[in-house]
Amino acid sequence: MSRIRRFHALPLALSLGLASACALASGQDIDKINGSITAEAGQSYGELSTVNGSIRLRDGSRTGNADTVNGSIRGGDDLQAGSLETVNGSIRLGHRANVSGHVETVNGSIFIDRGSRIGGDVETVNGGIGLVATEVGGNLETVTGDVTVGVGSHVRGGLRVSKPSRSWLPVSFNQRTPRIVIGPNAVVEGDLVFEREVVLYVHKTARIGAVTGATPIPYDTPTSPRD
Repeated sequence: MSRIRRFHALPLALSLGLASACALASGQDIDKINGSITAEAGQSYGELSTVNGSIRLRDGSRTGNADTVNGSIRGGDDLQAGSLETVNGSIRLGHRANVSGHVETVNGSIFIDRGSRIGGDVETVNGGIGLVATEVGGNLETVTGDVTVGVGSHVRGGLRVSKPSRSWLPVSFNQRTPRIVIGPNAVVEGDLVFEREVVLYVHKTARIGAVTGATPIPYDTPTSPRD
């Protein structure tokens, strides 16, 4: 989690944005300290960056990298973006999102809806990850969160649940056991590595790589068993 460690140690660096930009974005950059940013539907932007505020990417918007420190990122349908990053906030994307880079947060969940494609990794420290019919070109990684690789999703990398570090843990951390679900017709091509105790459910139609640190529990119902 090299990038996550960097964000946690130097969160103000996010306010500067990243140097690379999505080739599809041809508009101007927006850079704020305080205040939210909205990419309007169907419009093109450069990089979007704020420190204290959320970022909203409306349907069909096209942007470069988008990052905030204290705020969530919300994306509509058919958006195109570079990488998406926040420190304290969740990330939620609609249908058919196309993110060429990575999707990362430290304190917050990530949910990516049907038909979306993520070019890089999807990572969080304190928060869950949920995918529905989504393709991820990189890895999935978390520390304290649940992970659902939902129906029809395809992860070309691996899945890792890392051992907790004191510097990453929220005050409310209660040593709960993460719940990992690999759903119907889902694929995780790489290894599944668990550095802490988890409950791992794998649908009988799913395909996964080698598993270290957990024993898969098979199921064949439309939804995973309740713990």
